Amino acid sequence: MTDQAGIIIRLAREADFAALWPILRDVIRAGDTYAIEPGLTREAVRSLWMEMPRATYVAERGGEVLGTYYLKTNQAGGGAHVCNAGYMVAEAARGQGIARAMCVHSQDEARELGYLAMQFNFVVETNRGAIALWQSLGFETVGHLPRAFRHPEAGLVDARVMYKWLGDAAD
Repeated sequence: MTDQAGIIIRLAREADFAALWPILRDVIRAGDTYAIEPGLTREAVRSLWMEMPRATYVAERGGEVLGTYYLKTNQAGGGAHVCNAGYMVAEAARGQGIARAMCVHSQDEARELGYLAMQFNFVVETNRGAIALWQSLGFETVGHLPRAFRHPEAGLVDARVMYKWLGDAAD
């Protein structure tokens, strides 16, 4: 997929990890948006981002990797029709519509993979930009987790569970 800003989103290849690592490392080590252990090794992050999800994608422009996202099944069994996604954008590329393009793309890909809904399990309350973006794309807050995240500067903050139905109304 290419959007009007020239962003190409495609499935990640193993060779992409060299470009993804600095993005993933910096977001994880900041410790302010993801509940991922900040000290994970490069290999552990590669496994977490490239192997464990059902699919991983990169967003690039002019051959430069600017962001990435994954899709995975949120729950097994009776909950397997709901997917989860995680998005990361390079610091220098933030505010350029990369996350929006990836979220729109991820919903289309989720439908192609047979998912009927998308759920974000843990959106940190201080991540106002993400919350506003997800809301603008039709995600609703369906739950609050009080003081569920230890933010490195704000202390204990709430997290949200956000959800969007992707299927037809009749599903």
